[in-house]
This record gives sequence, structure tokens and C-alpha cells, in this order.
Amino acid sequence: MAARDIKLTLRDGLAREAEAKGLLTPDALERLLGDELRRRRVNQLLEASDRLAEISGPPLTEEEVEAEIQAARKARRATNARRR
Repeated sequence: MAARDIKLTLRDGLAREAEAKGLLTPDALERLLGDELRRRRVNQLLEASDRLAEISGPPLTEEEVEAEIQAARKARRATNARRR
């Protein structure tokens, strides 16, 4: 797995408190970032679910659902490729 060095600038008081609580270690920061990314993915899923619930009309067929899934995966792969 590739690693990336980052520079983090924090207010002194926040930095001291975070350091005292063990939150500035690489493992803790990785865990915090992972937790936040998961939280945001769940929020996106819930928002999408809310939007779907607002749509009126007949339900999608299995083929339409599969096409939507494939389109979303393709879009996600393209986004991930641009970030690299």
C-alpha cells in the first residue's frame, strides 16, 4: 500500500489536547479518517435513499437496477482514477 506524508497545522491548544489524548499518531489519524469516510458514505447512501423515496412512478426492473449499479460503479472508478 502506498503511503502519503501530510502536514497538519492545528491551533496550539487543539494540538496539545489531541496529542495528550493520543490522537496525533499515524494509527489514530488513519482510524479517524477512515471513520469519517465511512460516515460520509453512509450519509450519501441515506440521502440517495431519501431521493429515491421521493420519486413517483413504477419501480425499476431488475435490468434497470443492474444498469444503474453498473453506471454508479463506472462513475466511482472514474472518480477514483482522477484522484490518483
